[in-house]
Amino acid sequence: MAKLIAFVLLLLISPAAYAATTHTVGGLRGWNTGVKYDDWASEQTFATGDSLLFIYDISHTVDEVTEADYQSCSSANPINSYPSSPTTVPLNATGTRYFICPRSNHCSQGMKLTVTVSADGSSPPPSGGASPSPPSGSPETPGTPPSTPSSPPPPAGGGAASILGGRNSLMVGFSLVLAAVVGIMG
Repeated sequence: MAKLIAFVLLLLISPAAYAATTHTVGGLRGWNTGVKYDDWASEQTFATGDSLLFIYDISHTVDEVTEADYQSCSSANPINSYPSSPTTVPLNATGTRYFICPRSNHCSQGMKLTVTVSADGSSPPPSGGASPSPPSGSPETPGTPPSTPSSPPPPAGGGAASILGGRNSLMVGFSLVLAAVVGIMG
């Protein structure tokens, strides 16, 4: 019984160990030309402990670069270079990270990604003060309030944490299951 309690306490102390998310960059399209990475990233929540998974063919690579090199699409001084797929990049610290494809003119054609990592999985504030656009398929007339959907949209990202409504719900659900197990055994 003491071992079970110690195990439960260990799991509750380190929630990132079971709540981390692997984000497949670009979703089903992967790391490739023709993908709107700003749109993809805006649908994700990146937290410390998560990781990025870049999947690409031999015509691409991944370079992590500074913000200035990201803006100019320069791969002259990469922070990290990843020449072969699949590439997993751990997100171990908060802050903004920048990735480009250094091949040919891929970066200038939009093959670049900015990721802002938060400490707790909460969404960072939008940059540039842009307000979110209305959902597609809901035309609005100027001067009328936006329509409210009858049910909330499904959580982005897939995965167990998204299905249960986020990391906090996963922790609560896991805690309730463990409490039931301890109650049955004790």
